[in-house]
Amino acid sequence: MKKDTTNYNYVFLFYDIADEFSDVGKYRVSKVFKICKKYLKHHQKSIFRGNITPANQIKLQSELKKVIDQEIDFVTIIKMLSSGSFSEENLGNPKKESEGIFI
Repeated sequence: MKKDTTNYNYVFLFYDIADEFSDVGKYRVSKVFKICKKYLKHHQKSIFRGNITPANQIKLQSELKKVIDQEIDFVTIIKMLSSGSFSEENLGNPKKESEGIFI
């Protein structure tokens, strides 16, 4: 299988940390949130998005792999070429300011 060498510069990241109500789970949720916040804009609950360099994507994934329990936690990263490569429509009133995308 050939390695993907595309330079993706915009990502959506979603995470689901299992056992978030235990002391161990709360620690992982907090750590994952802080790692994501370093690289991306917080959009909603466990969703982050934003511009990111390929090098920072590698760092982000490396840091997350050290924190999550790969047997029970789940992280999805949707990679895009740019913020202009999709269309966005919002319904309802967001609870806080989020990163807007202008196309």
